[in-house]
Amino acid sequence: MVRYWNVQGVTADDRADAVREVIANITGRVDIDFPAQGRHVEARGATTVLGPLTVCTVRSNANLVQRTARAAKDDLEPSVFVGLQISGTSTVVQADRETSLRPGDLVLYQSTLPYAVADRNGIGQHFFRIPVDRMALPEGVFGQISAVPLSPGNPIAELTASHLCQLATKHSHFDGPGAEALGQPSIDLLRAVITTHLDAVHLSKESLQSTLLLRILEYARAHLAEPGLNAAQVAAAHHMSVRRLYKVMAEGGISLADWIRTHRLEECRNELRHPTARLTTIEAVARRWGFTDMSNFGRIFRMAYGMSPREWRDLPTARKPPVAGAGADAQILHEPLQ
Repeated sequence: MVRYWNVQGVTADDRADAVREVIANITGRVDIDFPAQGRHVEARGATTVLGPLTVCTVRSNANLVQRTARAAKDDLEPSVFVGLQISGTSTVVQADRETSLRPGDLVLYQSTLPYAVADRNGIGQHFFRIPVDRMALPEGVFGQISAVPLSPGNPIAELTASHLCQLATKHSHFDGPGAEALGQPSIDLLRAVITTHLDAVHLSKESLQSTLLLRILEYARAHLAEPGLNAAQVAAAHHMSVRRLYKVMAEGGISLADWIRTHRLEECRNELRHPTARLTTIEAVARRWGFTDMSNFGRIFRMAYGMSPREWRDLPTARKPPVAGAGADAQILHEPLQ
């Protein structure tokens, strides 16, 4: 279940404490410094639990978050945090190391050691909490890589960052039956990044195989807008035969053609739900997401959603049911702290 929160719904004098309480439930006890107290405290976020993986997005004008040595001894399950920088730059400090992060960078830090995350322009990160034992890595590995950018520019790291960004920017998209199954494959993908960063091929081989289906789907997602996207292209991108691709997909219970069609339809429906959709044609939206046959597009849209694309677009906004993944920022802005 997704939990959205916003301290704007809390009295000004209590906002800083409210933020600390919310964050403590996610990361354990931390100290949080704001540029000013009272009504100048701003913070909003969203949290989704996908099995063993906790996905969080936080935007705040806080400029420093610290976990002290004393707090690191609390009863939080020993965990690692993986931060994904959203915008601007931030600094992460742990184990006598300090690193600056740029948008798209991944960094790991441990709950059992003191750390600090600083950003003079306000904290803006996606971060992911993972129990240490679910990483299945030898003791001592995390000490080697904490507060270090994880393989920036490496294709596996870029793929992982893209996948994690999808999880964090579309919380409601992954709020339903079966979503928890994404947790362990996502952890395995992170494990592959870590072992690749350490050049530990003997550790990463298993992770790369276990995340093959996830990497295939992320590739397909990134190329949804290409009308010619097909099994041969996907297979070639992953250096395998089409037959092997179909076998991997079948083992995951997924039809590639159905998956592509479903996600293209979802992207079209997302666009058509907004008032700005009236500024363009339905055909332009459909073509933007890889559909070339407009009569077929209208038919499968109606089959999927029970109405034509035009009927959906023209439906008053108040009567439109929520679309998974759409409007997350608006929900964050208007949800009170609970």
